[in-house]
Amino acid sequence: MKVCLAVTTMVVAAFAIPLGLVIQEMARDRAFSNAERHAAGMGPTLSITTDRAELTRAVATSEAGGDGRMAVHVPAVGAHPALTIGDRRAHPHDVASTREQGRARTVTVSGGYALLQPFAIGSGEIAVVEIHVPESEVSKGVTTAWLVLAGVGVGLVIGSVAVADRLGVRMVQPARRLVGAARDLGEGRLTARVPEEGPTELRLAAVAFNSMADQVVHLLANERELAADLSHRLRTPLTVLRLNAASLGDGPAAEQTRIAVEKLEREVDTIIRTARDAKPRTVAGRHGAGCDAAEVIRERMEFWSALAEDEGREARVAGVERPVWIPVARADLVAALDALLGNVFRHTREGAAFAVDVHSGEDAVIVLVSDAGDGIADPKAALARGNSGGTDSTDGLNGLNGTDGTDDDAGGVVGSTGLGLDIARRLAESTGGDVRIGRSVLGGTEVRLWLQRGAVRPSVGRRAARAMVRRRRRTPTR
Repeated sequence: MKVCLAVTTMVVAAFAIPLGLVIQEMARDRAFSNAERHAAGMGPTLSITTDRAELTRAVATSEAGGDGRMAVHVPAVGAHPALTIGDRRAHPHDVASTREQGRARTVTVSGGYALLQPFAIGSGEIAVVEIHVPESEVSKGVTTAWLVLAGVGVGLVIGSVAVADRLGVRMVQPARRLVGAARDLGEGRLTARVPEEGPTELRLAAVAFNSMADQVVHLLANERELAADLSHRLRTPLTVLRLNAASLGDGPAAEQTRIAVEKLEREVDTIIRTARDAKPRTVAGRHGAGCDAAEVIRERMEFWSALAEDEGREARVAGVERPVWIPVARADLVAALDALLGNVFRHTREGAAFAVDVHSGEDAVIVLVSDAGDGIADPKAALARGNSGGTDSTDGLNGLNGTDGTDDDAGGVVGSTGLGLDIARRLAESTGGDVRIGRSVLGGTEVRLWLQRGAVRPSVGRRAARAMVRRRRRTPTR
């Protein structure tokens, strides 16, 4: 639109300005041509007589003379003195110069111009006819012509902009629809499609986008079916495990085993239902849902503390005295905590202590899971999905892996799939946060789970949260 406006304006200016100057020059030429015609009308009279009365009558009856714009300068002839008939405006010197040169000339006078036209009279002398050309006559019609040109130019600019706007709509609207559909697809609305219309390039882009969206839907459907099928295969070994757990008799260990088996069955059922649900799963925090992190951590620490007591581990928790709201679903937080705490038991030696610290700020909540193991040699590799960094039973939280009972080709840890830390990472990233691995105050690994509470500036929120963590670390944990 702006380009069209600029180009049209330049084109109109390139034609209108020279045309306006030509019109001005034409008006000037017309005015002086009329003056020459009026002067030529006195030529026959001067060739016949130089009598004052006759010349006065001839001047008075002419068009220019009747308007007071003509004067006749007759030189002295014999006994007759020099005569000037009519309203003289030109300087005597200019008249004399015209008489000497013998050709017409134009001089500037008060209120306009004067055309001096020489004529030979019968005695061989030169008479000069002066025609006054007012300034208004020179510029007559120029202003009107310029206004007409300006109007035509403005009309052309407006018309071209209107046409360009209509033509631009044919390209802009399909492009906007393509952008909107891409945004919808990125936000999880898999039914987003683009009408295949508009210019050829945009139509081809719409065809490619729709084909891509169909392929994405197809791949997701296959992935959901595969996840559901794989999860369904677990039902048979789970049934056997549940029957074996029922035969263990009474006791805390047997009860804990039965509870764990029931929970595993529920999780498998949840995976199957979620995988076969046609609607994409959305983040709970985006819809205002959430949970009390302090309550969830107290509950899970109570569960894991019983196992820790059996292995002689010291378990500590801090920062859960007051409710700590976070914008994630309770089940997601439970899954992430179990993945992190389960790796403490799986990849650290018996008796190694662990702790969970919660630091609540205005903009973010930080959950620190620490252990007294040997740490992780390559934290960056441990953060990669599907990669287990563990090599033996004393590797700290190496990889923070989930388990599926299979060997991990990446790290060589039996029962490790390298997905445990990925569960925690996806939970944190769903709120705009992240997961980092470092060295804990217990000497082993520290996993920092950063959960954002809302759309805030990361620089401000994270500086405040780091200061909060430093203050908490200077105080003993309980």
